[in-house]
Amino acid sequence: MPPYSEEVLSVDMDPPLAKAYEDLEESITDALREHHGNSSVISTAMNALLLYPDRPYGLGTLYGYCVNEETGERERFMIAEPADLDSALVYAKERRLIDEVKAELAQGRKVQIFAVYTQKRDVTRRLRDLLSNEGIRAEVLTADVPPEQREAWYERRLQAGMQVCICHPKLVQTGLDLLDFPTLLFYETGYSTYVLRQASRRSWRIGQKQPVRVGFLTYSGTAQESCLRLMGKKLLVSLAMEGKLQNDGILSLDEDDDLLTAMARELVNRQGIGERAAEVWKSLQAQRADAGTDDRLAPPAETTAREEPEPDQPRGCWTELRSPAVQLTLF
Repeated sequence: MPPYSEEVLSVDMDPPLAKAYEDLEESITDALREHHGNSSVISTAMNALLLYPDRPYGLGTLYGYCVNEETGERERFMIAEPADLDSALVYAKERRLIDEVKAELAQGRKVQIFAVYTQKRDVTRRLRDLLSNEGIRAEVLTADVPPEQREAWYERRLQAGMQVCICHPKLVQTGLDLLDFPTLLFYETGYSTYVLRQASRRSWRIGQKQPVRVGFLTYSGTAQESCLRLMGKKLLVSLAMEGKLQNDGILSLDEDDDLLTAMARELVNRQGIGERAAEVWKSLQAQRADAGTDDRLAPPAETTAREEPEPDQPRGCWTELRSPAVQLTLF
């Protein structure tokens, strides 16, 4: 098998976005403290912090739900009102993605891009448009293409000149060999270590001749970096417990709500400040190699679970995530 590498690509936010994110984070922190343990607040708030830097416009008001102690009825309350920034601007992480794609294409390497917000608050089509404006042939794979037809979809698009494919990682996490795409860039990672590990190996399969590069793009000092750092730590724990990362018995215990709760706890308690995701992932690779259980030696086991499309939600009414099978369905 060819070499395989993973790296965290951290990007600093532009000042206007940094200020808007800081204000949103402050409002969300207050809501988390006031409604301690409220799962609807945790889910809505942390998903908003993950999404907002990548789409800081058109989100509308964030709402949570609580039970009125007097009436016993479920009531809605406002969590925050994110600032509505200019959608015409090309933001820092978008610029970094464009630069990374151009550099890879210049070396004759096609690129697979993953993003997890693909419904009403879609990020994938914006990325396609930004790349197209740079003269790059980019296509978006959606859940409308049935699983059994996705390999043929790739073949047709490649024959038509596709250089970059963009999709949700769950659409390709099982059953597809993306040998034509030796570079995989996670523009958004989501918060499922299982999905991330499966999708990140789509190019590193038997028959691959080129070195495989996986990059995780994240805004520095945001919930995105916190999430990626916590996933890295979770994989480090898996390595320590089992001696290998592809063990289904460990990765299947990937409870999304637990990771969201851990992120919320860090935010409220101001934990994890100063610790970078890149450091954790470097440590992960080093310990994996030192232990002699490098999961690059063999692709992870496939799952037979069928990927399902993400349901859309009414704008301004973001409700609790209840099942890991529909990760990040609120946006």
